[in-house]
Amino acid sequence: MNDLMIKVDNVSKQYRLGQIGGTTLREELQRKAAKLLKKEDPTKKIGEKDYVAGETFMALNDVSFDVKKGERVAIIGHNGAGKSTLLKLLSRVTAPSTGEICLNGRIASMLEVGTGFHPELTGRENVYMNGAILGMTKKEIDKKMEDIIEFSEVRQFIDTPVKRYSSGMFVKLAFSVAAHLDSEIMLMDEVLAVGDMAFQTKCLNKMSELAKNEGKTILYVSHNMNTVRKLCNRAIVLEHGQIAFIGSVEEGIARYLKDDEEARLHFDLDKANRPYSGIGGNFRAMSLDLLDGRSRFKYNEPVNLSFAFKSTRPYAAVRLRSEAYYFDSTEIGNYETDTFEVKEAGEHTIKLSFTPDILPIGQYFLILNIFEVDSMNHQQTLDQPSQRIPFEIYEDDPNGVRWNHEYMGHVRMGKLVSID
Repeated sequence: MNDLMIKVDNVSKQYRLGQIGGTTLREELQRKAAKLLKKEDPTKKIGEKDYVAGETFMALNDVSFDVKKGERVAIIGHNGAGKSTLLKLLSRVTAPSTGEICLNGRIASMLEVGTGFHPELTGRENVYMNGAILGMTKKEIDKKMEDIIEFSEVRQFIDTPVKRYSSGMFVKLAFSVAAHLDSEIMLMDEVLAVGDMAFQTKCLNKMSELAKNEGKTILYVSHNMNTVRKLCNRAIVLEHGQIAFIGSVEEGIARYLKDDEEARLHFDLDKANRPYSGIGGNFRAMSLDLLDGRSRFKYNEPVNLSFAFKSTRPYAAVRLRSEAYYFDSTEIGNYETDTFEVKEAGEHTIKLSFTPDILPIGQYFLILNIFEVDSMNHQQTLDQPSQRIPFEIYEDDPNGVRWNHEYMGHVRMGKLVSID
């Protein structure tokens, strides 16, 4: 039992969605009165989404696992699977809604760039502060200080306030502190991706050394399967807040990659959130499928889609617009269909295609918007499911004009062409 470092027993974490606070008592009373009188919210700004309250979201649902001393465990899964929430619970940033977490040792964590650092303090002062939080004396920290500075590669700036550090410098010093101070458990989110490749390799080697030689227990969250293979000896795969797999690293990676590809081919738009109430009632997007069995494309390959929807009445002219974004949520531009007619109420499916010929190598996603268009070309939103449709370009046109960040969403990307 002494070698059991982490025990997570039937842990769940529930969040309440919607706006919390941010208004005055007067505004709350006005909002309440308008709701009782069935009038529009007088406090809502032009273009602002409706006030949402009362909905809940299960970030983690009945999660249980054990981690022994010296284990290096990867936590992998899609965005939104609950990985970061789990690490926050383990590091006591927040408490579980239900269940119990038992830890046998002190924790050093890197959850976000700059976590645990005070921006007004120098790098050296932050080292002392982090050590004190872990219960170390000044004398104990002094013994580690030179090793921390040497490993961090920021000696020149160690007496500079960290608010002036770049994100890479933050990560270097934060990891060095976590690796050298006296803690038995290390929690690492994907912040190492901010550092350069040489420092990432240095960090992975250091973590392996700490686990093997000093018996430190490591939980590592990453989407980079190569680093997971190099560092970890066990994997936990999370799906929608629940554990889908616990076992060997290779089996865990295979499960994640298989599910990742499947998740990128079919999208249940019916269950997706809508940005505001009042849409998706008479016309509702039901699903979208990538028809070629893959989500990776060359610059000149058509991306073929099947879009299913249902309507409660006919529509003379409907237009589908697909807003395109870079993986970091930078807006690129949009694709649009010509208007099409919905002749009768019921469920319908149309097939569409577009060619992402101006996009360079990288990862992207689409968000769908569906409009009704009148004779004056005015548009009224029918539905807007908040579902990201990810895809990847793995080869671009060496001679073509390509989008870049300088354009920031001002690119007209052409039309979706019906292939129905």
